[in-house]
Amino acid sequence: MAILRTEAELERVYGAFGAVGEASTVKVADHVTPHYRRFIEAAPFAALATCGPEGLDCSPRGDRPGFVRVADSRTLLLPDRRGNNRIDSLRNVVRDPRVGLMFLIPGIGNALRVNGRAVIDDDPDLCASFAVEGKAPRTVMVIGVTDVYFQCARALIRSGLWRADSQVDPGTLPTPGQILAELSDGRVGGETYDRTWAERAKQTMW
Repeated sequence: MAILRTEAELERVYGAFGAVGEASTVKVADHVTPHYRRFIEAAPFAALATCGPEGLDCSPRGDRPGFVRVADSRTLLLPDRRGNNRIDSLRNVVRDPRVGLMFLIPGIGNALRVNGRAVIDDDPDLCASFAVEGKAPRTVMVIGVTDVYFQCARALIRSGLWRADSQVDPGTLPTPGQILAELSDGRVGGETYDRTWAERAKQTMW
């Protein structure tokens, strides 16, 4: 094993592959350009990365396409839909405002990445503007954009993420109920948890 511990050591390894191409740097904008806005408004899914004293967190966020609203070229609005109520991401943001988003669009190879600094807003009118089926989020994350850029399609091509033949049979993996039952010595989870989850989720989606 040869652990690389300095930037110089990394440069020694990766420098042999040539200089960073202009396309890899010119694509970075400090605001949401019109083209990048179209990606955000088409995306039904994003991964939200935050950091706090306990470490890092990366959380999935999904909703109808355009669920992350472009308020202006330097501001994004992300509603906090119902979840497990742990609020790990929100706890992190109030202590360290740095956030990262990676947007994915089904069938599109390029991902869109946004970095910025966020605050949590519970203004009733703002939350109400994000209501779906009469249900508003409890809070909205207001993100001040610092960097926006697309990620090339190599990772999604290699993974075959959008290919139909890449779909995994759910029966080949442990269910959430099985995982919970194992970790809790049977106190929670199990077959009942799995059987009733779809209806619970339907009732609490928004």
